[in-house]
Amino acid sequence: MPLNVELVAVERQIWSGQASRVIARTTEGELGILPGHAPLLGQLADGGTVRILQESGDELVVAAHGGFLSVTERGVSILAEVAEFASEIDVVRARQALETARGADPDDDEALGAAKRAESRLLAAGETV
Repeated sequence: MPLNVELVAVERQIWSGQASRVIARTTEGELGILPGHAPLLGQLADGGTVRILQESGDELVVAAHGGFLSVTERGVSILAEVAEFASEIDVVRARQALETARGADPDDDEALGAAKRAESRLLAAGETV
């Protein structure tokens, strides 16, 4: 019995389909969801990734920033503030954003958030941080 998964960002629907597993980083830590998982509602961590193992065996990797994850008997809904496929990530631009954010004042919360987002983009793209 596969999971029905829907991944939506504020600006667009990212992906919808069936999967055998979903792994997402929440504010409580990394969460793995398999068919038959208990219902829950979690807050996505800023600067995290979502991994969806499709029924075909292909894995989708998405950098997701903020939002919520809901598991019900009908499936998994991921509602992200911002999300992008690993294949869409401009690695050079993400590295530049990370360096700029790291060079900012350590007490600058906006810069810390920008650094987390850049790190998640790089990780989703398979790069080291």
